[in-house]
Amino acid sequence: MKKLDKINNFYNDDKVIDACSIFGMMDTSGKCFSGKDIIKAIANMHDRGNGLGGGFAVYGLYPQYADFYAFHIMYFNHESRARLETYLEEHFYMLRAEEVPTNPTPNILKPPLVWRYFLKVRGGENSEQRQQDDYVVEKVMDINTRAKDAFVFSSGKNMAVFKGVGYPEEIAEYFCLEQYEGYLWTAHGRFPTNTPGWWGGAHPFNILDWTVVHNGEISSYGINRRYLEQFGYNCTMQTDTEVVAYAVDLLARKHGFPMEIIAKILAAPLWSEISRLPEKKQKMFRTLRQVYGSLLLNGPFTVIIAHQGEMVGLTDRIRLRPLVVGTKDSMLYLSSEESAIRLVCPHLDDARIPMGGEPVIGSLQNPLNSRKTAIQDPQSKTGEK
Repeated sequence: MKKLDKINNFYNDDKVIDACSIFGMMDTSGKCFSGKDIIKAIANMHDRGNGLGGGFAVYGLYPQYADFYAFHIMYFNHESRARLETYLEEHFYMLRAEEVPTNPTPNILKPPLVWRYFLKVRGGENSEQRQQDDYVVEKVMDINTRAKDAFVFSSGKNMAVFKGVGYPEEIAEYFCLEQYEGYLWTAHGRFPTNTPGWWGGAHPFNILDWTVVHNGEISSYGINRRYLEQFGYNCTMQTDTEVVAYAVDLLARKHGFPMEIIAKILAAPLWSEISRLPEKKQKMFRTLRQVYGSLLLNGPFTVIIAHQGEMVGLTDRIRLRPLVVGTKDSMLYLSSEESAIRLVCPHLDDARIPMGGEPVIGSLQNPLNSRKTAIQDPQSKTGEK
């Protein structure tokens, strides 16, 4: 009888495939660069995906429209585009509307129409930014739950998501991403397990300028989704990762938490760990667990969360999915595999594996954020070599 490890390991090698590939790179000086390197890096992890989803998020690519919300919308027929454009003109001031340039790619079959719109909230000059953002989220949710054969998959300012069904390098070729420049890029190669492989289900997931790419499985999706619905978020993309993007928007934009605190909500310490902390820290951790327990992410996961000026890597509490951090001068790299980082940057200043549940935070002019927060475990090595 064959050994089980021989049956499951046809090539008799030591490589462990944990499904899905994620990669992020950010120039913390704010300098923009093309998508060439991130395409090469994510393609290096080709065998972590199966061709049912790939995508990229780019920040800083629309500087000439930096004050406008950039909506990227997919349509499955021309009739849906006509209907939705009427809706957009009723609810927004539209500066520009155009089809996103694409390049015929052999393995990208029957793609939807992809258009982009640069929009402002009507009367927005008389309202606060928070109110405008709330309005945009409301309209995105309305479109994605009610519009027929159309959905908004990117809605931030001076950033955009490009995604679809295919390997990430194929999606990059299809959307001509080497022609774009940004100071922060994230990428994803998908290996769907419990959810369908379709254009809307590809990563990154987005709301406003928040994006998330994810490797793993969110087994708490049901309770996370029900909690978020109380605040007006509707999950329509048929995959568990969508809840992470909405949770971060709720916690950061609406409730005002920094990423260090958000990490302690999404990947909260075990109760046994909390009980060993000093009394003041115990009180804060217990409060977070009690108030936001429904946003705790259960299951194995690694995520890269990005928004304007910041990129964050986070794993589950016991690090069941891989994450490698690399730095070189002003560049910060986050990846499923170190080999992908070294392919585009062979001589790193530092490479390491972060502790489970401890965020790695890169900010503009601050490559590795090592700030101690009020509730951070003093034994944490986050931000230290």
